[in-house]
Amino acid sequence: MRPEDATLSLLKELIELPGLSGYEGPVQRRMHAEWEPLSDEIRVGRIGSLYARKRGSGQEPRKSVMLAAHMDAIGMMVSELVEGFIRVAPIGGLDPRVLPGQPVIVHGRRELPGIVVQPPDHNLPDDLSRKPIPLKYLLVDVGLPDPARLVRIGDLISFAQPPIELGEDVLSGHSLDNRASLVAITECLRELGQRDHEWDVLAVATVQEEETFAGAYAAGFELKPSIAIAVDVTFARGPGLPEHKTFKFGKGPANGWGPNIHPGIYSAIEEAAKRVEIPLTREVLPVHSGTDAFPLQIAGEGIPTGLISIPLKYMHTPVEVVSIKDVQRTGRLLAEVVAGLAADFMDTLTWD
Repeated sequence: MRPEDATLSLLKELIELPGLSGYEGPVQRRMHAEWEPLSDEIRVGRIGSLYARKRGSGQEPRKSVMLAAHMDAIGMMVSELVEGFIRVAPIGGLDPRVLPGQPVIVHGRRELPGIVVQPPDHNLPDDLSRKPIPLKYLLVDVGLPDPARLVRIGDLISFAQPPIELGEDVLSGHSLDNRASLVAITECLRELGQRDHEWDVLAVATVQEEETFAGAYAAGFELKPSIAIAVDVTFARGPGLPEHKTFKFGKGPANGWGPNIHPGIYSAIEEAAKRVEIPLTREVLPVHSGTDAFPLQIAGEGIPTGLISIPLKYMHTPVEVVSIKDVQRTGRLLAEVVAGLAADFMDTLTWD
Protein backbone atom coordinates (compact mmCIF):
# COMPACT_ATOMS: atom_id res chain seq x y z
CA MET A 1 0.00 0.00 0.00
CA ARG A 2 1.33 3.45 -0.90
CA PRO A 3 1.91 5.82 2.05
CA GLU A 4 -0.79 8.19 0.79
CA ASP A 5 -3.26 5.28 0.59
CA ALA A 6 -2.55 4.31 4.21
CA THR A 7 -3.05 7.92 5.28
CA LEU A 8 -6.33 8.21 3.40
CA SER A 9 -7.60 4.87 4.71
CA LEU A 10 -6.98 5.75 8.36
CA LEU A 11 -8.47 9.20 7.94
CA LYS A 12 -11.63 7.77 6.41
CA GLU A 13 -11.96 5.34 9.30
CA LEU A 14 -11.60 8.06 11.89
CA ILE A 15 -14.10 10.48 10.41
CA GLU A 16 -16.75 7.79 10.22
CA LEU A 17 -16.58 7.38 14.01
CA PRO A 18 -18.74 9.65 16.22
CA GLY A 19 -16.52 10.63 19.20
CA LEU A 20 -18.37 13.80 20.15
CA SER A 21 -16.85 16.11 22.75
CA GLY A 22 -17.01 14.38 26.11
CA TYR A 23 -17.84 11.03 24.48
CA GLU A 24 -14.66 10.20 22.56
CA GLY A 25 -14.57 6.46 23.28
CA PRO A 26 -14.91 5.16 19.69
CA VAL A 27 -11.99 7.30 18.45
CA GLN A 28 -9.90 6.62 21.53
CA ARG A 29 -10.19 2.86 20.99
CA ARG A 30 -9.27 3.15 17.29
CA MET A 31 -6.25 5.33 18.05
CA HIS A 32 -5.16 2.95 20.83
CA ALA A 33 -5.00 0.15 18.27
CA GLU A 34 -3.11 2.39 15.82
CA TRP A 35 -0.56 3.81 18.25
CA GLU A 36 0.15 0.72 20.37
CA PRO A 37 2.57 -0.93 17.88
CA LEU A 38 4.22 2.45 17.23
CA SER A 39 4.99 3.21 20.88
CA ASP A 40 6.66 1.66 23.93
CA GLU A 41 3.93 2.51 26.45
CA ILE A 42 0.28 3.38 25.99
CA ARG A 43 -2.54 4.09 28.41
CA VAL A 44 -5.73 6.07 28.90
CA GLY A 45 -5.74 9.07 31.23
CA ARG A 46 -8.30 9.63 33.98
CA ILE A 47 -10.68 11.69 31.83
CA GLY A 48 -10.27 9.70 28.63
CA SER A 49 -7.30 11.16 26.72
CA LEU A 50 -4.92 8.67 25.13
CA TYR A 51 -1.22 8.79 26.07
CA ALA A 52 1.45 6.98 24.05
CA ARG A 53 5.19 7.21 24.83
CA LYS A 54 7.94 6.42 22.33
CA ARG A 55 11.26 6.35 24.12
CA GLY A 56 14.26 8.22 22.80
CA SER A 57 17.86 7.06 22.61
CA GLY A 58 19.31 9.70 24.94
CA GLN A 59 20.60 9.09 28.44
CA GLU A 60 18.07 9.10 31.27
CA PRO A 61 16.52 11.22 32.59
CA ARG A 62 15.47 12.15 29.06
CA LYS A 63 13.60 15.27 28.05
CA SER A 64 10.19 14.77 26.43
CA VAL A 65 8.19 16.48 23.70
CA MET A 66 4.41 16.20 23.69
CA LEU A 67 2.56 16.10 20.34
CA ALA A 68 -1.11 16.73 21.11
CA ALA A 69 -4.19 16.66 18.88
CA HIS A 70 -7.78 16.64 20.04
CA MET A 71 -9.95 13.71 19.01
CA ASP A 72 -13.39 15.10 19.89
CA ALA A 73 -15.86 16.40 17.32
CA ILE A 74 -18.82 18.75 17.26
CA GLY A 75 -22.37 17.39 17.06
CA MET A 76 -25.70 17.51 18.87
CA MET A 77 -27.60 16.13 21.84
CA VAL A 78 -31.29 15.31 22.21
CA SER A 79 -32.91 18.10 24.23
CA GLU A 80 -36.63 17.37 23.77
CA LEU A 81 -39.01 14.87 22.16
CA VAL A 82 -42.10 16.49 20.68
CA GLU A 83 -44.83 15.07 18.44
CA GLY A 84 -42.60 12.42 16.88
CA PHE A 85 -39.66 14.78 16.33
CA ILE A 86 -36.41 15.45 18.18
CA ARG A 87 -35.20 18.88 19.26
CA VAL A 88 -31.48 19.29 19.71
CA ALA A 89 -28.83 21.19 21.64
CA PRO A 90 -25.34 21.86 20.25
CA ILE A 91 -22.12 20.12 21.26
CA GLY A 92 -19.24 22.42 20.31
CA GLY A 93 -19.30 25.33 17.89
CA LEU A 94 -22.24 24.27 15.73
CA ASP A 95 -23.41 26.52 12.88
CA PRO A 96 -27.17 25.97 12.33
CA ARG A 97 -26.98 27.44 8.81
CA VAL A 98 -25.41 24.23 7.47
CA LEU A 99 -27.66 21.74 9.27
CA PRO A 100 -30.95 21.50 7.32
CA GLY A 101 -30.93 18.44 5.07
CA GLN A 102 -27.94 16.80 6.77
CA PRO A 103 -28.02 13.07 7.49
CA VAL A 104 -27.34 12.16 11.12
CA ILE A 105 -27.20 9.18 13.46
CA VAL A 106 -29.14 9.32 16.72
CA HIS A 107 -27.30 7.17 19.25
CA GLY A 108 -30.32 5.92 21.19
CA ARG A 109 -31.02 2.45 22.50
CA ARG A 110 -29.90 1.52 19.01
CA GLU A 111 -28.45 3.66 16.25
CA LEU A 112 -31.18 5.42 14.30
CA PRO A 113 -30.59 7.14 10.96
CA GLY A 114 -32.22 10.54 10.72
CA ILE A 115 -32.21 13.85 8.91
CA VAL A 116 -32.13 17.44 10.14
CA VAL A 117 -35.23 19.27 8.92
CA GLN A 118 -36.68 22.75 9.17
CA PRO A 119 -40.28 23.97 8.88
CA PRO A 120 -41.37 25.37 5.49
CA ASP A 121 -40.63 29.05 5.15
CA HIS A 122 -44.32 30.07 5.21
CA ASN A 123 -44.77 28.33 8.57
CA LEU A 124 -42.04 30.35 10.27
CA PRO A 125 -42.40 33.74 12.00
CA ASP A 126 -42.29 36.65 9.57
CA ASP A 127 -38.96 37.90 10.90
CA LEU A 128 -37.33 34.57 9.96
CA SER A 129 -38.70 34.39 6.42
CA ARG A 130 -35.92 33.60 3.91
CA LYS A 131 -33.27 33.79 6.64
CA PRO A 132 -31.02 31.20 8.32
CA ILE A 133 -33.11 29.29 10.86
CA PRO A 134 -32.02 29.26 14.52
CA LEU A 135 -31.29 25.89 16.07
CA LYS A 136 -34.44 25.99 18.23
CA TYR A 137 -36.60 25.68 15.10
CA LEU A 138 -34.67 22.76 13.63
CA LEU A 139 -35.76 19.16 14.19
CA VAL A 140 -34.39 15.67 13.66
CA ASP A 141 -36.75 13.22 11.97
CA VAL A 142 -35.99 9.50 12.44
CA GLY A 143 -39.20 8.37 10.73
CA LEU A 144 -40.81 6.90 13.85
CA PRO A 145 -44.24 7.94 15.17
CA ASP A 146 -42.98 7.58 18.73
CA PRO A 147 -39.17 7.87 18.93
CA ALA A 148 -39.39 7.99 22.74
CA ARG A 149 -39.33 4.17 22.73
CA LEU A 150 -35.73 4.28 21.52
CA VAL A 151 -34.52 7.83 22.21
CA ARG A 152 -33.93 9.57 25.53
CA ILE A 153 -33.13 13.14 26.50
CA GLY A 154 -29.33 13.42 26.45
CA ASP A 155 -28.72 10.88 23.68
CA LEU A 156 -26.01 11.91 21.23
CA ILE A 157 -26.50 12.83 17.59
CA SER A 158 -23.55 12.67 15.20
CA PHE A 159 -23.17 13.62 11.55
CA ALA A 160 -23.56 10.78 9.05
CA GLN A 161 -22.19 12.39 5.90
CA PRO A 162 -19.89 9.72 4.37
CA PRO A 163 -16.31 10.59 3.34
CA ILE A 164 -15.99 11.77 -0.25
CA GLU A 165 -12.76 11.87 -2.26
CA LEU A 166 -12.64 15.06 -4.32
CA GLY A 167 -10.28 15.29 -7.29
CA GLU A 168 -6.76 14.18 -6.41
CA ASP A 169 -5.37 14.13 -2.89
CA VAL A 170 -8.46 15.77 -1.32
CA LEU A 171 -10.93 14.33 1.19
CA SER A 172 -14.24 15.78 2.37
CA GLY A 173 -16.18 14.70 5.43
CA HIS A 174 -17.19 15.62 8.95
CA SER A 175 -14.82 15.69 11.95
CA LEU A 176 -11.64 16.34 9.93
CA ASP A 177 -11.26 18.93 12.68
CA ASN A 178 -9.30 17.38 14.26
CA ARG A 179 -8.97 13.77 13.13
CA ALA A 180 -6.62 15.02 10.38
CA SER A 181 -4.10 15.96 13.08
CA LEU A 182 -4.37 12.57 14.77
CA VAL A 183 -3.34 11.03 11.44
CA ALA A 184 -0.45 13.52 11.14
CA ILE A 185 0.86 12.44 14.55
CA THR A 186 0.49 8.82 13.46
CA GLU A 187 2.58 9.61 10.36
CA CYS A 188 5.19 11.15 12.66
CA LEU A 189 5.35 8.03 14.87
CA ARG A 190 5.73 5.80 11.81
CA GLU A 191 8.64 7.87 10.51
CA LEU A 192 10.32 8.01 13.91
CA GLY A 193 10.30 4.23 13.91
CA GLN A 194 13.00 4.50 11.22
CA ARG A 195 14.92 7.45 12.72
CA ASP A 196 17.01 8.11 15.79
CA HIS A 197 15.67 10.66 18.28
CA GLU A 198 17.19 11.48 21.67
CA TRP A 199 14.02 12.75 23.35
CA ASP A 200 10.99 10.77 24.42
CA VAL A 201 7.88 11.47 22.36
CA LEU A 202 4.51 11.74 24.09
CA ALA A 203 1.72 11.35 21.53
CA VAL A 204 -1.54 12.53 23.07
CA ALA A 205 -5.09 12.39 21.71
CA THR A 206 -6.95 14.85 23.90
CA VAL A 207 -10.62 14.98 24.87
CA GLN A 208 -13.07 17.89 25.07
CA GLU A 209 -11.10 20.52 23.14
CA GLU A 210 -14.31 21.75 21.50
CA GLU A 211 -15.90 22.48 24.88
CA THR A 212 -13.54 22.70 27.86
CA PHE A 213 -9.91 21.95 26.84
CA ALA A 214 -10.05 19.44 29.70
CA GLY A 215 -7.88 16.84 27.98
CA ALA A 216 -5.00 19.22 27.31
CA TYR A 217 -5.14 20.75 30.79
CA ALA A 218 -4.96 17.29 32.39
CA ALA A 219 -2.28 15.98 30.01
CA GLY A 220 0.00 18.94 30.64
CA PHE A 221 -0.24 18.56 34.42
CA GLU A 222 0.03 14.76 34.43
CA LEU A 223 2.76 14.14 31.84
CA LYS A 224 4.83 17.30 32.46
CA PRO A 225 6.60 17.36 29.07
CA SER A 226 9.67 19.53 28.58
CA ILE A 227 8.01 21.15 25.55
CA ALA A 228 4.71 20.66 23.71
CA ILE A 229 3.41 21.08 20.17
CA ALA A 230 -0.33 21.22 19.62
CA VAL A 231 -1.48 20.03 16.20
CA ASP A 232 -4.78 21.33 14.88
CA VAL A 233 -6.46 22.77 11.78
CA THR A 234 -6.80 26.34 10.55
CA PHE A 235 -8.85 28.19 7.95
CA ALA A 236 -8.03 27.52 4.31
CA ARG A 237 -8.24 30.35 1.80
CA GLY A 238 -11.20 30.79 -0.54
CA PRO A 239 -12.94 33.48 -2.63
CA GLY A 240 -14.00 36.46 -0.54
CA LEU A 241 -12.08 35.38 2.57
CA PRO A 242 -9.45 37.69 4.13
CA GLU A 243 -5.95 36.64 3.08
CA HIS A 244 -4.37 37.59 6.40
CA LYS A 245 -6.66 35.18 8.26
CA THR A 246 -6.57 32.23 5.85
CA PHE A 247 -3.95 29.93 4.32
CA LYS A 248 -3.40 28.38 0.91
CA PHE A 249 -5.00 24.98 0.63
CA GLY A 250 -2.67 22.08 -0.16
CA LYS A 251 0.44 24.25 0.20
CA GLY A 252 1.71 23.06 3.57
CA PRO A 253 0.90 23.66 7.25
CA ALA A 254 0.98 26.88 9.26
CA ASN A 255 3.27 27.70 12.19
CA GLY A 256 1.50 29.55 14.98
CA TRP A 257 2.92 32.86 16.25
CA GLY A 258 1.44 34.74 19.22
CA PRO A 259 1.18 34.88 23.02
CA ASN A 260 0.35 31.16 23.34
CA ILE A 261 3.52 30.29 21.40
CA HIS A 262 7.09 30.12 22.72
CA PRO A 263 9.42 31.85 20.22
CA GLY A 264 12.03 29.11 20.63
CA ILE A 265 9.55 26.39 19.70
CA TYR A 266 8.33 28.47 16.77
CA SER A 267 11.94 28.76 15.54
CA ALA A 268 12.59 25.02 15.98
CA ILE A 269 9.56 24.25 13.81
CA GLU A 270 10.60 26.80 11.20
CA GLU A 271 14.16 25.47 11.03
CA ALA A 272 12.94 21.86 10.73
CA ALA A 273 10.66 22.82 7.82
CA LYS A 274 13.63 24.42 6.02
CA ARG A 275 15.78 21.32 6.49
CA VAL A 276 13.26 19.04 4.80
CA GLU A 277 11.91 21.68 2.38
CA ILE A 278 8.34 21.59 3.64
CA PRO A 279 6.40 24.78 2.81
CA LEU A 280 5.39 26.55 6.02
CA THR A 281 3.40 29.75 6.59
CA ARG A 282 3.32 31.95 9.69
CA GLU A 283 -0.11 32.04 11.35
CA VAL A 284 -0.53 35.20 13.41
CA LEU A 285 -2.51 34.52 16.60
CA PRO A 286 -2.57 37.80 18.59
CA VAL A 287 -5.02 36.46 21.20
CA HIS A 288 -6.11 33.06 22.57
CA SER A 289 -5.37 30.55 19.80
CA GLY A 290 -8.58 28.58 20.40
CA THR A 291 -6.54 25.37 20.43
CA ASP A 292 -4.91 22.99 22.91
CA ALA A 293 -1.81 25.21 22.73
CA PHE A 294 -3.36 27.51 25.34
CA PRO A 295 -4.04 24.98 28.14
CA LEU A 296 -0.74 23.23 27.48
CA GLN A 297 1.16 26.51 27.74
CA ILE A 298 -0.15 27.28 31.23
CA ALA A 299 -0.11 23.76 32.73
CA GLY A 300 2.00 23.40 35.87
CA GLU A 301 4.82 25.93 35.92
CA GLY A 302 4.23 26.56 32.21
CA ILE A 303 5.26 24.50 29.18
CA PRO A 304 7.07 26.03 26.17
CA THR A 305 4.52 25.37 23.45
CA GLY A 306 4.20 25.55 19.66
CA LEU A 307 1.28 25.09 17.28
CA ILE A 308 1.23 23.52 13.82
CA SER A 309 -2.05 23.76 11.89
CA ILE A 310 -3.34 22.09 8.73
CA PRO A 311 -5.39 24.33 6.37
CA LEU A 312 -8.99 23.10 6.26
CA LYS A 313 -11.94 24.24 4.16
CA TYR A 314 -15.44 24.69 5.61
CA MET A 315 -14.48 24.25 9.25
CA HIS A 316 -17.20 23.10 11.67
CA THR A 317 -19.46 21.80 8.92
CA PRO A 318 -20.26 18.19 7.93
CA VAL A 319 -18.29 18.66 4.68
CA GLU A 320 -14.87 19.83 5.85
CA VAL A 321 -12.12 19.41 3.24
CA VAL A 322 -8.43 18.61 3.73
CA SER A 323 -5.41 17.89 1.54
CA ILE A 324 -3.87 14.47 2.20
CA LYS A 325 -0.47 15.89 1.22
CA ASP A 326 -0.76 18.52 3.94
CA VAL A 327 -1.53 15.83 6.52
CA GLN A 328 1.57 13.89 5.44
CA ARG A 329 3.71 17.04 5.34
CA THR A 330 2.66 17.83 8.89
CA GLY A 331 3.62 14.33 10.02
CA ARG A 332 7.05 14.60 8.39
CA LEU A 333 7.57 18.04 9.87
CA LEU A 334 6.76 16.79 13.37
CA ALA A 335 9.21 13.92 12.94
CA GLU A 336 11.94 16.32 11.80
CA VAL A 337 11.32 18.59 14.80
CA VAL A 338 11.59 15.63 17.18
CA ALA A 339 14.71 14.20 15.49
CA GLY A 340 16.36 17.61 15.67
CA LEU A 341 15.99 18.03 19.44
CA ALA A 342 19.47 17.79 20.94
CA ALA A 343 20.11 16.78 24.52
CA ASP A 344 20.96 20.39 25.45
CA PHE A 345 18.03 22.01 23.61
CA MET A 346 16.40 23.25 26.84
CA ASP A 347 19.65 25.00 27.83
CA THR A 348 19.41 27.12 24.67
CA LEU A 349 15.68 27.83 24.90
CA THR A 350 15.00 31.46 25.76
CA TRP A 351 11.95 33.68 25.30
CA ASP A 352 13.91 36.18 23.16
